[in-house]
Amino acid sequence: MFSKVYSGAVLGVDGYMVTVETHISHGLPAFSVVGLPDAAVRESRERVISAIRNSGFAFPEGKITLNLAPADIKKEGSGFDLPIAIGILMASNQIGASELADFVFVGELSLDGLVRAVPGIISVTMESKLKGKRTIIVPKLNAKEAAVVDGIDVYPVSSLRETVEIIENGSWEPFKLKPQDMFELSSKYDIDFSDVKGQEHVKRALEVAAAGGHNILMLGPPGSGKTMLARRLATILPSLTLEEALETTKIHSVAGILQHETPLVATRPFRAPHHTISEAGLVGGGNPPKPGEVSLAHNGILFLDELPEFNRASLEALRQPMEDEVVTISRAALSLTFPSRFILVAAMNPCPCGYFGDPMHSCTCTHSQIKRYLSKISGPLLDRIDIHIEVPRVSITELTSRPTGESSITIRERVEKARRIQQKRFAGMKIFCNAQMTPKMVENYCKLTTETETLIREAIAKLGFSARAYTKILKVARTIADLDNVDIIEPYHIAEAIQYRGLDRKFWV
Repeated sequence: MFSKVYSGAVLGVDGYMVTVETHISHGLPAFSVVGLPDAAVRESRERVISAIRNSGFAFPEGKITLNLAPADIKKEGSGFDLPIAIGILMASNQIGASELADFVFVGELSLDGLVRAVPGIISVTMESKLKGKRTIIVPKLNAKEAAVVDGIDVYPVSSLRETVEIIENGSWEPFKLKPQDMFELSSKYDIDFSDVKGQEHVKRALEVAAAGGHNILMLGPPGSGKTMLARRLATILPSLTLEEALETTKIHSVAGILQHETPLVATRPFRAPHHTISEAGLVGGGNPPKPGEVSLAHNGILFLDELPEFNRASLEALRQPMEDEVVTISRAALSLTFPSRFILVAAMNPCPCGYFGDPMHSCTCTHSQIKRYLSKISGPLLDRIDIHIEVPRVSITELTSRPTGESSITIRERVEKARRIQQKRFAGMKIFCNAQMTPKMVENYCKLTTETETLIREAIAKLGFSARAYTKILKVARTIADLDNVDIIEPYHIAEAIQYRGLDRKFWV
């Protein structure tokens, strides 16, 4: 007696199809699972046996051999419980259906036959649709997440018995959800730039960063508003497209942090890991490899507060994801690639005590302590941060006044206008903003007047900018010109961009 049932699993952040083949033959009772199962899959034998019996079915006697194909990929997780149980019931002729070629089953079974949620459902659903499957049966808690994928019928189930009824009774209605409606309901922010008092020059720098996708470092004393400003940067970034939202949702689903009530990530992710995070936690890793914070921040913001307090190795590991926008994790058995296109927002104090340069407090640090503190940030990493901005303490007058700044919506309109200019400029080039320009593109699209060239040459000679810093200045100047809706980069665009290299000019000289 033989049966074939289809399921799915996740490799990296993408789904792949798995065929669950079941063969029951005469012989001593045995239950073996082949096809490179991990510990969770091997343990499914006990869960499946109990779930079948407690659901009112008979567990067949004889030798049961289960194969998970393709057999050369390691199968991980508990999502194979449900398809294994269905395969056994089919092979033992306890299910009337003889053909389930269009069905995909995913779910973990409890001992009493209930179906539990599993991570990565959206990736499996997208792959099932791609492979031409018409129906997917998922745990009830995963129903909204699966239904975000249009073009495939989703049937949520709460138990093994209910799954069998859906298979044998064609009158059940699939779960429906309009992704666009869910997207619009979830794409709201609870914070706004108008909450911030003062700091107009920092708001301008953040607007430039949002318009061009530039990384930014804020340096200032404690309580100057660095974290408050960083959290509001997401509210002025261009709204997520549905395609970006699905891409981001896949990563969060695989990581197991997607909320069942809000199955679509419709706002820009904002990730703020603690400075004690490990290198694997930041860029990804583990066994099996999982996405790190740089991937969870994909299409959004990675905020590193107290930057010098982070482990040096973790910070240096950021350099490759910042340049390539992907993280490749290689192991002996496999190599996985996770997306990591994010805006890095870092914040730090100017010295260990935090009050160097603060007119309200005296700094207690020695020159060597300040130098040692700032040297925790390597030059190569600093070069990859486009904008350095000082965030001074807010004056008492500004602090006690009513907020009068622009709203996030007003700023976002200017940002989106600049982004549309860049989309038109880079049409067909697979890049989305000025920060992603290659050196050749910088040469083509950052046209300078003679006066502008003279200004930047003098700046390089006096301030000792590196080649990468020079390129960053041109990219930022290009973004400032886009905000002004002009094609030629003027001297005042370059002058403003140079002002955004504060650490090159002051602390690192």
